[in-house]
Amino acid sequence: MTDGRKLRGQRSREAILAQAVSLASVDGLGGLSLGRLAEAAGVSKSGFFAHWRDKEQLQLDCVDWARRQWQDRVIAPTATVPKGLRRLFALHEARIAFYTDGVLPGGCFFFVAQVEFDDRPGPVRDAVAAAMADWLGYLERRVGDAVDLGELSADPAQLAYEIDALGEAAVTHARLRDAATAYRHARRAVLDRLRALATDPSILPED
Repeated sequence: MTDGRKLRGQRSREAILAQAVSLASVDGLGGLSLGRLAEAAGVSKSGFFAHWRDKEQLQLDCVDWARRQWQDRVIAPTATVPKGLRRLFALHEARIAFYTDGVLPGGCFFFVAQVEFDDRPGPVRDAVAAAMADWLGYLERRVGDAVDLGELSADPAQLAYEIDALGEAAVTHARLRDAATAYRHARRAVLDRLRALATDPSILPED
């Protein structure tokens, strides 16, 4: 009975976090209404407060949940792609697929969170900054793999920054302009950049 209650509690918590990250991708973490969130997740307010006693802890847990979502939907699908240039481009394609599939109504949780908290010192800002640093570090290591394999001639930190910036630009352009065009341009921009730096461009798709 105790294990059953714990399992139900965990499922309830995960359902609330999924809804919170979804809503925050549009309204930001500061815009989360506890009442609206409880309603969206299908739980009572008393059930909600059984998991979180303050908004800051909810925001921190949202950041953690969004990181796990990014891991599952963007990073993990590329694990079977050959290491090096192929995996690096597959990672960018997985990111664009995350956006085009409409996983989150606002496109990207972290894009909204970094704009919201970049000038707000505190634990939430630190958590968002750490998530961004981990992602950029991961990208940089994948660039480094391609360099080590002799497939790419590039500064890993610089190229990782460029790839991430092009992915972020797609989020804004997709919301304010034609989404299909924005995502197509974001994909092509990274592909062209990688082909220009590749020692053997034929490793990559032509378009």
